[in-house]
Amino acid sequence: MSAESTPEPGIPGESGTTDEAGGGGPRRRSGGRRRRPRARRRGVMIAAWTAAGVVVLGGTGLGYVYVKLNGNIKSVDIDQALGTDRPTKADNGSENILVLGSDTRSGANKKLGGGADDGSARSDTAMIVHVYEGHKSASVVSVPRDTLIDRPECTDTRGGTHDAATGVMFNSAYTTGGAACAVKTVESISGVRMDHYLEVDFSGFEKLIDELGGVEVTTTKDIKDPDSHLDLKAGTHTLDGAQALGLVRTRHGVGDGSDLGRIQLQQAFVKALVDQVKDVGLLTSGTKLYALADTATKAVTTDSDLGSLNSLMSFAGGLKGIGAADMNMVTLPVRYDPANPNRVIVEKAKAQQVWTALRNDRPIPRTATEGTATGEAAGVVSSS
Repeated sequence: MSAESTPEPGIPGESGTTDEAGGGGPRRRSGGRRRRPRARRRGVMIAAWTAAGVVVLGGTGLGYVYVKLNGNIKSVDIDQALGTDRPTKADNGSENILVLGSDTRSGANKKLGGGADDGSARSDTAMIVHVYEGHKSASVVSVPRDTLIDRPECTDTRGGTHDAATGVMFNSAYTTGGAACAVKTVESISGVRMDHYLEVDFSGFEKLIDELGGVEVTTTKDIKDPDSHLDLKAGTHTLDGAQALGLVRTRHGVGDGSDLGRIQLQQAFVKALVDQVKDVGLLTSGTKLYALADTATKAVTTDSDLGSLNSLMSFAGGLKGIGAADMNMVTLPVRYDPANPNRVIVEKAKAQQVWTALRNDRPIPRTATEGTATGEAAGVVSSS
């Protein structure tokens, strides 16, 4: 069955994939980095890492609304779609979670994502979260959406098959075949088994930040990007949902205007967000707790193993001991594509150091990211 004949709900088939979303269009060879007419409201995954934590902090206090919260959670059966031809699962208690942000062009996301209300979706941000044995620390590997990769043949969660493709953008995997194809692609390029999948959408992210009362960050430089509607002076700010969304999707406000610079902002913000969620004082009000849990469970889509409130709470309970100081955040080692400055190419030898470390439940060595492309936005944002 072809991708065109049986698209996954909300996921366009191959015919709907352009070079911008990772398809096989012609590669641009102009000399400088082009400024896109308008920055797309990129999918923000970082709330997914903390959404489960918001739920678990409520403990048994959520029991009286269990049915409603349980019904909020959407899940997809990744294991059934991918079958048994996958990397070996670790047996020491460590876990790998693929966390994605979906740029869905429908419903509440239409005004945030732009474009037609056509139900299409992209994933423009991805993080591979490795939780080490003992669940006291984690490494997080950001994968740039613009990374050129070889996408494997895959089957989506409706049984539709999608052909392999060479030299396409990483985020084309989700656009082509949804969550299952995104997981398949990550496992193909890394050799690392993804134990879980978490996805968050725009509107859910913005609402979650607002329910938290904002997130405090410090900017060391002015950030002004009309494309993301962000205008921050250097200093300490408590960002509301709209401002937070602007921060994590800005490209032209900092650094060299690339996706790599935006990733550095996201990594700084997620650390601030993780520590904010861990502040139990925010959750002393039962009304506020319910609002947070309701928003968090509506915001995320999970793999089927996490597709119930009990499972999500149990999973998040294992993450409670991990704070921002316990997270090592890196970007997949890449270099700019000399044929197209709007794309990046994996530094294979250095990337292999990352994947080997994760497979062996070891820290990622500093040498893996030394001398790679960064986007030149380091230190612009820090948690306060």
